Amino acid sequence: MTCPICAKDSDPKYRPFCSRRCADVDLGRWLTGSYAIPDDAAEPDEAGDEETETPPDRRH
Repeated sequence: MTCPICAKDSDPKYRPFCSRRCADVDLGRWLTGSYAIPDDAAEPDEAGDEETETPPDRRH
């Protein structure tokens, strides 16, 4: 297995990374938002947003 950061052989002590440095680089990327897991729920509903709006109350 190779290190996902620098492609060197991984070290069993830091697996899947080759060193603590590469493990820290990976952690830093997660913490700063460079990596993100996609969330389908965050996408706006494109199908008929306008049709689902409640019309204004016209009673006076």
